[in-house]
Amino acid sequence: MRDQSTDLREAVRKRYAAAAVKVTEGGAACCGPQPVEADENFGSTLYAADERDALPAEAVAASLGCGNPTAIAELREGERVLDLGSGGGIDVLLSARRVGPTGKAYGLDITEEMLALALTNAARAGARNVEFLKGTIEDVPLPANTIDVVISNCVINLSVDKPAVFAETFRVLRPGGRIGVSDVVADDALSPTQRAERGDHVGCIAGALSFSEYRAGLEAAGFADVEITPTHSVADGMHSAIVRATKPAGASGASRSEAATEAESPADACCGVNACCTPSETAADPNLTVTEAKTASGCACAG
Repeated sequence: MRDQSTDLREAVRKRYAAAAVKVTEGGAACCGPQPVEADENFGSTLYAADERDALPAEAVAASLGCGNPTAIAELREGERVLDLGSGGGIDVLLSARRVGPTGKAYGLDITEEMLALALTNAARAGARNVEFLKGTIEDVPLPANTIDVVISNCVINLSVDKPAVFAETFRVLRPGGRIGVSDVVADDALSPTQRAERGDHVGCIAGALSFSEYRAGLEAAGFADVEITPTHSVADGMHSAIVRATKPAGASGASRSEAATEAESPADACCGVNACCTPSETAADPNLTVTEAKTASGCACAG
């Protein structure tokens, strides 16, 4: 039996798949792609005209965000950027322009239709320093400590496991890295039930965290210098907000909770193996291979 989290994720996927199909089919029509339906609080109108004009029309038409994260992330030449929930690619393409040929912009999305649209848009834009990945924002398919900046545009509120999103964001960022996110945030006085009364989950309302919940979630993952600044109202007591935070310079790839777990674990958790589960692991017994030593000990990361 499917649980509510699975149903919500599938509802989100279907909504964005339908949006991608609408834009793709519109692009083949005589009048070009039509913007996905959104009110004045969401969509491409939140971007400057010169930014919209520099991109393929299909990338602009597929925009469903509540802000412009590339304008707040202060991207610099040569940086590596990850966009969580990249959709049709508008923020990835803008990021790629800002970081230049020595930098790189990654887009991560769960929706096949949006990924196909994003790849087409990247080709139309002639963007060579971009890469689109299929996956969830709760389980990012990138190594730890490899990204300078994580951005996202009204997507984290759609997640059914926000602590996992914050932990994964922290993991992939290099020490000293930062986030620049646009998201919907609720007043602290609103209960989850009251948020749901103002809009549904796939409409970026019901799943929004409150200001204090958002801050606590980021800090629990290990982030510092958390700033959450509302920009405009999207519903009664609900706001589009700019969220900034940094990964401390001395932090490892693990989140704070993971680091605590590691600190509590014995050093020889993988019996017979030194530096277990790292690139430098070796068998304590020189007559055994690493795999043999793990298998003999029943180690959880054997293989």
